[in-house]
Amino acid sequence: QVQLVESGGGLVQAGGSLRLSCAASGRTFFTYSMAWFRQAPGKERAFVANINRSGRITYYADSVKGRFTISRDNARNLVYLQMNSVKAEDTAVYYCAATQSVVPGRGPGDFSFWGQGTQVTVSS
Repeated sequence: QVQLVESGGGLVQAGGSLRLSCAASGRTFFTYSMAWFRQAPGKERAFVANINRSGRITYYADSVKGRFTISRDNARNLVYLQMNSVKAEDTAVYYCAATQSVVPGRGPGDFSFWGQGTQVTVSS
């Protein structure tokens, strides 16, 4: 079982950048595929990006493609979400998620482990 803790959220101006981090517990982080989801007020939790175990394969939601980058450091048990050119519609609570599936899915139900979330607010 893995425990996840997100950090790096905050207030950022539209057009700016922010980097989120997710720290995972344990010695088996490299066996988990990872993802970022987000949830805006009154909306369902939505997929943002995922990354496979090795970090070589990534997938992005159309809404963030070209602006956000997911990456991981298996030596440090960390996964990142670099957010560039942020927009007001990126405002949400961002969650880190983990699954032991080799091929990570894109739905919340595809992931077994979740962090507590970190708030990102983009001011226009």
